[in-house]
Amino acid sequence: MAPSFDLWAKGSHKGTPVVVKMENPNWSMFELEGPSEDDFLIGNTPTGSREKARGKNAKQLTWVLLLKAHRAAGCLTSIGSAFVSLGSTIRRRVASGRTDADSTSSNENKTVKTRFYNCIKVFLWLSLLLLGFEIAAYFKGWHFDAPKLQLQYVFTSPYGVRDVFDWVYTRWVLIRVEYLAPPLQFLSNFCIVLFLIQSLDRLILCLGCFWIRLKKIKPIPKQDAVADLESGENGFFPMVLVQIPMCNEKEVYQQSIGAVCNLDWPKSKILIQILDDSDDPTTQLLIKEEVHKWQQEGANIVYRHRIIRDGYKAGNLKSAMGCSYVKDCEFVAIFDADFQPTPDFLKRTVPHFKDNEDVGLVQARWSFVNKDENLLTRLQNINLAFHFEVEQQVNGIFLNFFGFNGTAGVWRIKALEESGGWLERTTVEDMDIAVRAHLKGWKFVFLNDVECQCEVPESYEAYRKQQHRWHSGPMQLFRLCLPDIIRAKISVWKKFNLIFLFFLLRKLILPFYSFTLFCIILPMTMFIPEAELPAWVVCYIPATMSFLNILPAPKSFPFIVPYLLFENTMSVTKFNAMISGLFQLGSAYEWVVTKKSGRSSEGDLVSLVEKKPKHHRVGSEPNLEEMKADLQQEQEQKARKKKHNRIYTKELSLAFLLLTASARSLLSAQGIHFYFLLFQGISFLLVGLDLIGEQVL
Repeated sequence: MAPSFDLWAKGSHKGTPVVVKMENPNWSMFELEGPSEDDFLIGNTPTGSREKARGKNAKQLTWVLLLKAHRAAGCLTSIGSAFVSLGSTIRRRVASGRTDADSTSSNENKTVKTRFYNCIKVFLWLSLLLLGFEIAAYFKGWHFDAPKLQLQYVFTSPYGVRDVFDWVYTRWVLIRVEYLAPPLQFLSNFCIVLFLIQSLDRLILCLGCFWIRLKKIKPIPKQDAVADLESGENGFFPMVLVQIPMCNEKEVYQQSIGAVCNLDWPKSKILIQILDDSDDPTTQLLIKEEVHKWQQEGANIVYRHRIIRDGYKAGNLKSAMGCSYVKDCEFVAIFDADFQPTPDFLKRTVPHFKDNEDVGLVQARWSFVNKDENLLTRLQNINLAFHFEVEQQVNGIFLNFFGFNGTAGVWRIKALEESGGWLERTTVEDMDIAVRAHLKGWKFVFLNDVECQCEVPESYEAYRKQQHRWHSGPMQLFRLCLPDIIRAKISVWKKFNLIFLFFLLRKLILPFYSFTLFCIILPMTMFIPEAELPAWVVCYIPATMSFLNILPAPKSFPFIVPYLLFENTMSVTKFNAMISGLFQLGSAYEWVVTKKSGRSSEGDLVSLVEKKPKHHRVGSEPNLEEMKADLQQEQEQKARKKKHNRIYTKELSLAFLLLTASARSLLSAQGIHFYFLLFQGISFLLVGLDLIGEQVL
């Protein structure tokens, strides 16, 4: 046997060479031999060959391990540097930040806000206490693999009542099972039912939008109205009043005034009102100069400034509609200060009124010049794209009713007058007039293919204030108009749509269950595992709804997870605003003008320059030139000022609460709940430290 073995071994190759290239360029390349047949026959080889083989294999293994260690070190280094960078950013933000209490309005009820914040702090400290208690119990052997806990386990547990801690924990488990879990489970089930109803409503809206796209349904004006517009000056050109309400918005006044002055409509059939509520003298003079400049170019434009600035935007519009020359106008188009309508805006909206005497409003959708500016603007674009393309379009096609968006719309003045005009009783004057007009029988038309460019807030502080006004106002309005809806001579279906769908489901129930279910109940179920929250409520249905929400903006699909987390994070602000509006608290009447940056699309600027190049050569009075220079110097000084971030205490408290609950979920091996709580807690942390959006001066 020995000779045959030697002959076989002699004819064999010694291994396949393997070339390994190290990632570090300072290292050399080595040729490592693969194992040969001799390596597998060590038992039959002499002792020297055996030791040699062991040495060769050890050398190869050393290089392989060294290669893997190098790669692992590189990975750890990159992760470590990322964490260090994030930590330094957080440290800088905290050092330079200001709490949201610094910006509290004088109109806000600070007592109520403090109580709300104190409730969250109580939940946080209680959760930290329970987390320490549960960890101690875990290491003493109280391991619960499932959220359901049988009482028999407590009494038959092999751990028994051995000491004081075990006796206390046993009592705690009994209290959980008997007294805490049932009401928590009832509240959880109640919120789940609301969640399912709201999800069903959103699904129906999406199916309606799909049907509109499939059948290519859209409002079409009368053919003779379009023909009249194309026929020239003798066609259908009713007198249109254009209003631009503004207040201390010197960043955007030029582009909005320039856009409306370039509307393609006969000069004798259009009157432009600049409704300036600014209390800054420099801004007033600059806007006056811009109006005067366009007057010299032949535009039919007037400047109007109120001495008594009551009622915010509603008071401004109401005052303007009282002018004597308004009686000569048949329609009124309203644009906020940052909106830039295209020249054909009136030609695409006004024809829908001809021979449709029951149409009171034609609303265009919004598009955003800064939607890709940062993560916050991208998430807002997802939300607003769904609002216009799905909610507004479906309600406009199938119900002829939707909430007026306050701008980029044309009203029949007769509809405004019959509905009672602009009222100053809420901060959502646009929704107020829309509901009252609907109760009077007027129909609304939404044009999804007519866009008007504007801005979305780029800082979280501005967005937060805007959302507070948008969610507190509807609850004020609901309290005020509920008796009118009940007494109105409209169909039962329209009353049901207004009361349940328009107000309760989409304005009250949505922020209520979002905050209660995902920010309060879910963390509590981690410490009271006998009350269950199914995985499909935590993950699958929210993911499905987020996917439906993102369909109108398919380019935003990579942001579907941040969108889901951010919407839950915003539920704190929306819930607080809803409570303020429902119970008429001080902050419900707070009105803060949304900060604008004055961005314009390149296409609009080019078209404006090509159409009216002489506008830039119009001179100004010397004192105005000096004011412009002073204003530019002031802006440069502001640019040099150090920007800061606000520290939002409620969001930070909820972040720590959710992260604490995620740590507790690890003890009961609840996988999907852990990941949701972890990422939701991180989302609250980023928002609480104002790490999303632009910084503010």
